[in-house]
Amino acid sequence: MTSVDGPGTSQQDAPGAGWPAGAYPYPPVEPDRLTRFVLRVHERAPRWAVPLAALGCVGMGVAYTLVSDPTRSAPDAEPSCLLKLTTGLDCPGCGGTRALWYVLHADLPAAARHHLVFVFALPFLAYLFVAWAGNQAFGWRLPELRISPPMIGGFLGLWLAFSVVRNLPWAPFTSLYV
Repeated sequence: MTSVDGPGTSQQDAPGAGWPAGAYPYPPVEPDRLTRFVLRVHERAPRWAVPLAALGCVGMGVAYTLVSDPTRSAPDAEPSCLLKLTTGLDCPGCGGTRALWYVLHADLPAAARHHLVFVFALPFLAYLFVAWAGNQAFGWRLPELRISPPMIGGFLGLWLAFSVVRNLPWAPFTSLYV
């Protein structure tokens, strides 16, 4: 028994008619040389390589922050952020590098003054990284943080509200300028 899909065609004439039910009717695309190389490297890499690479990236960011000392810029220096340079407004990430510098020097009030949302999120991000890296590298099973999509949406909404409030030109919001 065949069903008719259109005028003059039956399901037997359709492409992929010999495939089992539910199977993808097209053959997989052959990966290119770069994809095959990356897959080979991934298969041969030890479990701890990716967490170590991520830790290296975080370490380079921390080293850059410590070496550059973002708190010592001249008062009349032009901002490096394109949004602040063109509009004069603080972007959602403005003050993040200075906040990290103050966190690394254990001055949490100054860090919170530069970017409160970053300081709030930092312990959660650190725990998520340690839990992921420990699982990947050593098979540790740390308790999971249950972060639901509404929680992520709430955090992003808070970050957006903070970004808007810190640009308002009235007191007490002017104290949030960085």
